[in-house]
Amino acid sequence: MANLKLSTAVRSSMMTALNTAIGTSCQWRIYSGTQPAGPDSTATGTLLAELTGAAGAFGTVSNGVLTASAITQDSSADATNTAGYFRILTSGSVAVIDGDVATTGADLNLNSTAITAGAIVQISSATFTAGNA
Repeated sequence: MANLKLSTAVRSSMMTALNTAIGTSCQWRIYSGTQPAGPDSTATGTLLAELTGAAGAFGTVSNGVLTASAITQDSSADATNTAGYFRILTSGSVAVIDGDVATTGADLNLNSTAITAGAIVQISSATFTAGNA
């Protein structure tokens, strides 16, 4: 049975490294379809919305938890479809994170996964937590 536990210092160090990799002014892209194997794989599905993280996209790490700073809404969604996953890219368009999208229990929870072209899409908050934090 696996029961790996990490110290708070190690969890915080991991999330600080993630914060550095994301960098400033990251892009949050929301796609339809099935999440690819990971951010190193080509994005699949239809790009539905693109939001921009604030300069200094994520704040300080606390106890292995990385919390996003303000995320600028997409004032006009690109396409109509159901959100399936998201991808965070650096300001240089390098994919760093992929995660699933739903209304509850996902890596990114939206009020509705039904996105309509031309509609506003916003993320009110986002946090990433290192294992066992």
